[in-house]
Amino acid sequence: MIAIDTNILIHLYFPSDFSEFSEKVFLKDPNWIAPFLWRSEFRNVILGFFRKKIIDFTKAIEAIEKAEEKMRGGESSVSSIMVMDLAKATKCTSYDCEFVALAKVKEVKLVTWDSGILDAFPQNAITPIIFLE
Repeated sequence: MIAIDTNILIHLYFPSDFSEFSEKVFLKDPNWIAPFLWRSEFRNVILGFFRKKIIDFTKAIEAIEKAEEKMRGGESSVSSIMVMDLAKATKCTSYDCEFVALAKVKEVKLVTWDSGILDAFPQNAITPIIFLE
């Protein structure tokens, strides 16, 4: 089991230079967890793709449905106090700290490309490249 940041999901469903890494992370460990917040972040990115005319609305809804199916059973709430304590101690947003808090509670690594999270939480967060070594 690993915690994943929303960016890992985005690259799994939308071709990019990082998609290959998301696919390999999934093949190595498909048991992904994330705080419920991932849904809002994912929808917001997809909405941006739609508004920039990168995808049509049907493709947007399909991607959301696929991601929700993938993450079903792997979503959790996190302690607000823990999130705020983590955010207070770093320059990370409370959004980012939700992912870190979940990884800490579940005692798993958070796989992310987010440099702010990686810098602030090197004991908890790793890149997909490191995860795949």
